This record gives sequence, C-alpha cells and structure tokens, in this order.
Amino acid sequence: MKVTSYTFDKSSNWYGEWQEGCQDWTLVLVTYGRCVYWIEEKKQVLEKGQWLLIPSSIPFYGRSVPTMLHEKYVVQFDPGTVQASFPLFKLARAASRSTSKYELILDRLRHIHQQWQDKQPYYQTLCEALLTELFVYLHREWDQEAATSATLQLVEHMKSYIQNHYREHVTKEELGTCISRSANYAATLFRKVTGQTISEYVHAARIKTAIYMLRHSALTVTEISDFIGYNDPSYFYRVFKRLTGLVPTDLVSDRENVRK
Repeated sequence: MKVTSYTFDKSSNWYGEWQEGCQDWTLVLVTYGRCVYWIEEKKQVLEKGQWLLIPSSIPFYGRSVPTMLHEKYVVQFDPGTVQASFPLFKLARAASRSTSKYELILDRLRHIHQQWQDKQPYYQTLCEALLTELFVYLHREWDQEAATSATLQLVEHMKSYIQNHYREHVTKEELGTCISRSANYAATLFRKVTGQTISEYVHAARIKTAIYMLRHSALTVTEISDFIGYNDPSYFYRVFKRLTGLVPTDLVSDRENVRK
C-alpha cells in the first residue's frame, strides 16, 4: 500500500473536482462539520465521524457546505498487493459509513499526517504501515455489520461516561454499572466496538485535553498533568510521547501568548 498524497482540509469554501477520477484511491474522514461529495452524480453528505472511500478512476467532485466550516483528512493511495486482501478494494463503487472506531481511526490519520509533514527517515514506510492498520480496523467494522443499534447505544453510553469522568480512574466496573451489565461484558463490548480498551480510550481523552491546554492555557506541564488525572508528570510524558510522538514541551514552546 503506497501513500501518494495526504492533506488536512480546514475550510468553509473548499472545492475540488476530478472529472476523470484520480489514478489512486481516495479515503476521506470528516472530523468537524460537514461537506458534500458528488460521486458519479450521486450526492453524498459527510459529517463528523463518517469516512468515504472512492475507487480510482471514478469521477467525483466535492465542496464545503456554504458558510459552514469543516475539517477532514484526505489520503490518496495505491492499495498495491493488499487490494486482494480487503473486500472494500474489490468494490466498483464508493463506500461510506459512520465509524464507531472514530478515535482510533483519527489517531492513525493524525499520526500519518505528522509523519507526512516531518518527513523523517522511513516516513513513507511508516505511513503505509499505519494506513494498512487503519484499513484492518475499518474492515473489521465493515464485516461486523451484525452489531445492533442497541449494542452501539450501550457503547455510546460508556463513551459519554468516560468523557465526563476521564480525569478520574475509570474502571470496567463503573462502566458495567453505567449500562447495567457485568464489568467483563462492558470491557469486552467496548473493545469489540471501538477497537480500544477502556484504558486506551481514557488516555486518548486525557491527551486530547492536554494538547489543547498545552497550546492555549498558561498552566505549566506539571499543572496540566495533574489536572487531567496524571499525578506523576514523568508518566504523563511517557503517555504523551507514545500517543503523539511529541513531548509536552514541544507544544509549550509554540504556545500562543496567554495570561493567567
């Protein structure tokens, strides 16, 4: 699988047109707002959490919804030898779906974006490995169409609970109580649907907040670490490095001017 182009769009007046289609496949994930694509003259509205996969050589164009800001990642790639392994690459039409593995997919796309921008040695190999991993998760979800709306709703309840308590020590017992199920059932269901363990999801929520605070607050790294639930700053550094590839001080050095 070879990545040929990678962009992050943030715009309220974006427009793109490929009358002959692209020579490579195109994957889109909307992370904020909404945008519109016309694929072979069929309208497709994409909102946050939805992905779109367009085969090569299929004509399409897209644009922003007027006056509405949207953000999305767009990857163009050649599937290469993995094309025979993944059912989505055997389709002759575009495919789209909302993903319950949104945080996991977004994490991989952000990592690819960082590698694509930094262009460190072997970055292309790493980008292609991350993209292949991403498609493994998308295909698992694609194949697990049997997941009922009631089951997905239980997972959304657990996600909501974590968003409200991620600064605390969230346990599977608490999530089990949240959805009136056993702790082991809650943990197994959460991982099956999201592709992440409860701990991984909590760490991701904490680091997301940390990134914002490191860039836009006047708090020190230690204060931010304590605020989001890490009493040990050195542990916070290790988790941050593992999830973002950076250290907290990298963001502090670029911090905008703020006042306490």
